[in-house]
Amino acid sequence: MAYAELLACSNFTFQHGAAHALEMVRRARELGYTAIAIADECTFSGIVRAHEAALEAGIKLIIGSQFRFAQGDRVVLLAPTQNAYSQICELISRARRASVKGAYTLTREDFTQGLQDTIGLWVAGAVIDPAQARWFAALPLQSRHLAFTHALAQDSRRRLETLSALGCELALPLVAVGDAHYHIRNRRPLHDVLTAIRLKTTVDKIGRSGLPNGELHLRPLVTLRKLYPPALLAASVQIAARCEFSLKTLHYEYPEELVPKNLSASEHLRNLTEQGLQRRWPQGMPASVRAQIERELVLIKELKFEHYFLTVEDIARHARSIGILCQGRGSAANSAVCYALGVTAVDPARVAMLFERFISKERHEPPDIDIDFEHQRREEVIQYIYAKYGRHRAALAATVITYRRRMAVRDVGKALGLPPDVVDALSKSLQWFDGSGGIPAQLLKLGFDPASRIAQYLVALVAQIVGFPRHLSQHVGGFVISQHPLSTLVPVENAAMPDRTIIQWDKEDLEALGLLKVDCLALGMLSAIRRALELKSQFDGRAFSLQDIPAEDPATYDMLCRGDSTGVFQVESRAQMTMLPRLKPRTYYDLVIQVAIIRPGPIQGGMVHPFLRRRQGLEAVSYPSAELERVLKRTFGVPLFQEQVMEIAMVAAGFSGGEADKVRRSMAAWQRRGGLTQFRDQLLAGMRERGYTDVFAEQIYNQILGFGSYGFPESHAASFALLAYASSWLRCHEHAAFVSGLLNSWPMGFYAPAQLVNDARRNHVVFRPVDVQVSDWDCTLEANEQGRPEVRLGLRMVAGFAEAQALSLVSARAATAFDSAEDLAHRGQLNRRAMQALAQADALRSLSGHRHAAQWSAIGVEHLPGVLAGASQRESRLDLPEPSEGEEIVADYRSVSLTLKRHPLALLRGKLERLRVTCAAQLTQLRTGRQVRVAGIITHRQRPETASGVVFMSLEDETGISNLIVWPSVQRSQRQAVFASTLIVVQGELQHEMGVVHVIAQKVRDYSPWLGRLDTRSRDFR
Repeated sequence: MAYAELLACSNFTFQHGAAHALEMVRRARELGYTAIAIADECTFSGIVRAHEAALEAGIKLIIGSQFRFAQGDRVVLLAPTQNAYSQICELISRARRASVKGAYTLTREDFTQGLQDTIGLWVAGAVIDPAQARWFAALPLQSRHLAFTHALAQDSRRRLETLSALGCELALPLVAVGDAHYHIRNRRPLHDVLTAIRLKTTVDKIGRSGLPNGELHLRPLVTLRKLYPPALLAASVQIAARCEFSLKTLHYEYPEELVPKNLSASEHLRNLTEQGLQRRWPQGMPASVRAQIERELVLIKELKFEHYFLTVEDIARHARSIGILCQGRGSAANSAVCYALGVTAVDPARVAMLFERFISKERHEPPDIDIDFEHQRREEVIQYIYAKYGRHRAALAATVITYRRRMAVRDVGKALGLPPDVVDALSKSLQWFDGSGGIPAQLLKLGFDPASRIAQYLVALVAQIVGFPRHLSQHVGGFVISQHPLSTLVPVENAAMPDRTIIQWDKEDLEALGLLKVDCLALGMLSAIRRALELKSQFDGRAFSLQDIPAEDPATYDMLCRGDSTGVFQVESRAQMTMLPRLKPRTYYDLVIQVAIIRPGPIQGGMVHPFLRRRQGLEAVSYPSAELERVLKRTFGVPLFQEQVMEIAMVAAGFSGGEADKVRRSMAAWQRRGGLTQFRDQLLAGMRERGYTDVFAEQIYNQILGFGSYGFPESHAASFALLAYASSWLRCHEHAAFVSGLLNSWPMGFYAPAQLVNDARRNHVVFRPVDVQVSDWDCTLEANEQGRPEVRLGLRMVAGFAEAQALSLVSARAATAFDSAEDLAHRGQLNRRAMQALAQADALRSLSGHRHAAQWSAIGVEHLPGVLAGASQRESRLDLPEPSEGEEIVADYRSVSLTLKRHPLALLRGKLERLRVTCAAQLTQLRTGRQVRVAGIITHRQRPETASGVVFMSLEDETGISNLIVWPSVQRSQRQAVFASTLIVVQGELQHEMGVVHVIAQKVRDYSPWLGRLDTRSRDFR
């Protein structure tokens, strides 16, 4: 007797399901089920993953959803057709939109219309209520069934008899369902933990809210045949046979209103492209570009993607029309058509693009285009899209927030009843790279026996729950836009932000189904560049735009070759700074390589050092064949980009363009979609047929493994390199404007304001403090006696001082300067709290004297009512002592997050000299291999996944930055000092190579108490 599971949920029924959809589907296939229905509660958020898993496993997937009522009974709706699927989508959308994020609201009335094509199952509650069964029997569904689950409970036989009697009375057939919450029995403890998390209690207190036993898993057929009458098992197969709908057949249409009525979409796209070509090449374009344009337009027309490109062009054109900098990226964005349309600034003639990375006939799915907008103005673009298409046709994609290790430890620890202080300390002590193996060691430090039963449960359950979805959030900018209401295609729900809606699928779900997505992303560097250009234009008295930056400037490349790139886009990390003096970029394409080479793909594939040796002439350049020379010549025979690895698969193994990109996409989501054996066999066989050795074929396969998941596309690198060059030029030639743009756009980038300002001061930029008499909201430029720009810090730097208050202050000051703190408070309409924030930031010095006197003045501010408004009683001035330099620096960091006085370590230099500490500026003068001691405030920690456990740290003193390499053994023996300190003294070996200086840390000592109350924190990255 066959069986189809008609009621199973995945972990997308948050805190209910205890298995991934992939696990459920694979287990159903192993057990010999004919089909499985994933019916998560009022959601389709996990259904695409189940669809992919079912295709891979070769089992039929039935799409459905279940809905729970307060009385305890549930209705399960299954989709036999696309119409039925759309009806369930609409129901889920109504339920979700009627409630706050994460919840849903339904009444029984909502089931009485609009569901006529669905199949319904009624699942009784703990008590079978005949009245609710009669309500269900009257619903206008395609068919209705009573569901029976045999969970080996004491009353299972009685429930079957009661349901059978009800079925006879109401003419409703019975069907067997498993109501599976996990795929195998041993997930029961995890389900108990999830229940405790959901109820905010502990496992020992969940009582009847938990499952009575472990039977709600996918059970073998032999067990099911013993438990269920044959007719009920047969009914499950019959219902499954009627469910023919698959997500493969999902129909989707692009918006059409952008096309003029007298033109076809193809004609309109060609007209816009030709207009753009005239702007790009007024004297005529190269023949190669014309050929590429024609090739792309033909394929776009053939695949009917015109509306996609028209949508993207419209969004980019609107942004430019209101003065927002934007830049498209991705292979599609960097196509010749998108260059003509103004979506990207990357000239296709400058960078070789792989067209099959763009779109292909085999995949028949829309290309992916990302557009970066200024991060502080992207909301204007988002609202334009909502206004143009309506919220019923445009929504953001979802992002699935999953359990990471720290949160998993917190939630599981609480559920197991561990003391809150222990859970908190354990969670904080774990680093992201520790893995479950780090938990016992930290428990031991906290006084717990890691061999105890509860500790072993904690380790095992944390390992299981990591990667489980916790909730849906909104994608950073991936818009889905449709011709018809989105709720007929995918459920829509409220986001946490007001007036935002999201669909229930994430980016990879959309890619899997080939749905239109336009990524409207926020990029801080675009904001910083625009602001820097505006500041330069205002200071010089003439307009200066991005297009006015001269190309291939030698001084800019000289700066980069020194590794002097703090704040520069994409090449500001310590790893990039280390690579710059080695790669020595001298051209735009060098920057393209520089952007892409410090990525996990090239690093894991062992490509970095061979490339550098070949570029420097230390190693001969060789190619496996003449065909591959064309692919690899621009990178000295070493593949650095995803597109190159794809081309290798095409040229050397005979893959089509679509097949090559399918490999990349499968690898990019291997954990979600399964193994790659089929591609490996095809690759090796294809290369053998073309005369390549097995050794070379295996090497290429390993490169595909690395690049598929972590390689960087040349198309993205090309777009980023343009901004990297622009920001480099500004830093080199207009450093004051550049750092002001960064500060005015913060938070963004790799560095905190203190590091940006300290770096600029070391490069001779002069800063002036915040002053209520001259500062605007933003940082501005003021001319010194020689007419050169200096930076005036803006009121935005003052902690606790709002922009609206700053605008009121500036407006009042425009009439006449303030003559006292009382005048400022009255005319600037500032309350006592705002005045205290200004006083603490030393912004009242010009009115009230030093910081202590200013704070006294701020305390005395009083807003009187009526006719007394603006009046104040002059108090005699107290002769308060001036703060010490140390007090000033501490107050600066607390209130402005930086100081324009001496660096904190300058005050400690005497102590550090007694410890024989060498300052950062002196390290370049010492020989390599020497033992040194360095000290500094920790500004950054990085532990890249590709670095074999090595941590890279940056220390700042008054003379510059010292870079540390901390090996895993040092981390283990001195963990607290490495990961929990703010000021450290390090002894180690100096390494000096090609202008790059590192200290290999051997002894790390925590001297944070020396900083007293100084508030400074490192920025830690993976």
